[in-house]
Amino acid sequence: MTSSVKKIEPRVSRAQHLLAEQVGNEFRASQQYLAIAVWFDQRDLPRLAAHFYRRSLRKRTDALRIVQYMMDSNLAVEIPAVPTVRSDFSEPRELIALALEQERAVTAEVATQTRTVREDGDYLGEQFMRWFLAEQVDAVSQMSTMLNVLDRAHGNLFDVEDYLARESVGRRTNDSLAPQTAGGAVGH
Repeated sequence: MTSSVKKIEPRVSRAQHLLAEQVGNEFRASQQYLAIAVWFDQRDLPRLAAHFYRRSLRKRTDALRIVQYMMDSNLAVEIPAVPTVRSDFSEPRELIALALEQERAVTAEVATQTRTVREDGDYLGEQFMRWFLAEQVDAVSQMSTMLNVLDRAHGNLFDVEDYLARESVGRRTNDSLAPQTAGGAVGH
């Protein structure tokens, strides 16, 4: 006589589901920034290219921060496939506008995640998400400013290059409060 024992799968909370989704969102953002960086690099705009290469690495690192948190919390981690990102642009403004739109989308995702962990009473998750909220405020501000500079310069990318050189945008040197990264500080 065989006994059919039904395996009970642990229930995945809303917050865990959103964390898993956010890993993919961050990797997708990283790939989009990489495509933007390459576009600028192919057009001999080294400061814009470097800025977006750094943003790509930053988003990848953010994904790995979430992976580390999930591992530390004994949650299952699956690395999702990344959908194809946009690589074809007709004018430079599209790239920076896309980057701003992307940062606003990530901000909304992080806010939803934070609200969910708060509603679930997950205080450790809420503490983890605080760093990401602050990070997103900075990212949206940077992209908004860069788009404003481009618009004021009437599309002159050399003015944006000068702005990036002068202001050291996106070159944060102290991340001591940042959550740990899976694999350590790879790529930094």
